[in-house]
Amino acid sequence: MTQPPQSHGLAVAALLLNALVWGVSWWPFQTLHTLGLHPLWATALVYGLCLVVVWALRPQAARGWREHPWLWLLIFASGLTNVGFNWAVTIGDVVRVVLLFYLMPAWSILIAWWLLGDKPTRSAGVRLVLALAGVAIVLKKPDTPWPVPESTADALALMGGFCFALTNALLRKLHDSPEPARMLAMFGGGTLMATLTALVGVSLGLMAPMPVLSADWALPVLLLSLAFLVGNLALQYGAAKLSAQTTALVMLSEIVFASLSAVWLGSAQLSANTLWGGSLIVCAALLSIWPPSQNA
Repeated sequence: MTQPPQSHGLAVAALLLNALVWGVSWWPFQTLHTLGLHPLWATALVYGLCLVVVWALRPQAARGWREHPWLWLLIFASGLTNVGFNWAVTIGDVVRVVLLFYLMPAWSILIAWWLLGDKPTRSAGVRLVLALAGVAIVLKKPDTPWPVPESTADALALMGGFCFALTNALLRKLHDSPEPARMLAMFGGGTLMATLTALVGVSLGLMAPMPVLSADWALPVLLLSLAFLVGNLALQYGAAKLSAQTTALVMLSEIVFASLSAVWLGSAQLSANTLWGGSLIVCAALLSIWPPSQNA
């Protein structure tokens, strides 16, 4: 799909804004966690507030769902994206989590083939192999025979990345659906899936119940809600106008935002495995724009 230069530039800028929001969101989520608010409850509150705002400003947002049944899958995909990412960056090494999350370009190749009918080319196969090799290097430990997730954060990052790739492909497929309906699905998904996951965690004794409202974390939650409201609006605008592969590429800038902020604030360790594996993941994503005429 060919976009006018100005429209293409605005779409890229919108995705960069969303990448910035997500790239530095680990810090407020970690801060909220230290204040006693689990990232699942924080996600539910943040997206719940966004959902209220969307419904108040766009009361017609629930219209058109019968004509666009894929919106129901968007609820599931976008919700689990936030559950995986927000929880992972709170309990794991931020750079490692973001790199595993950004196996997304590889998932995008497979999902776009299934959902959008974009049959992968030979170069797409090369990118997929590079990305998988990079993840294997990041995950591989000297004392383990296979590169497998070694922590809950690893598993959550991989799950979140797959769901994010699915979310982007769905936004592309739903480009002709009403924008308020897509916003309702995404914020509703974040609220619903985070709440359900938290309730399951509480019932299994894996996390504490929702704490009593505290002035310490109320304001950060409000500010984070505003940031995610703007960021998700930008994601919908950009992802609906660009190809799934191009969206994945631009969103790769989140790695830069997250890595720089995490290293600066001392919440990440740049091991040799992380650097080498991350380089392959980044190379795989960069190759997705070659040649530009096929993917843009």
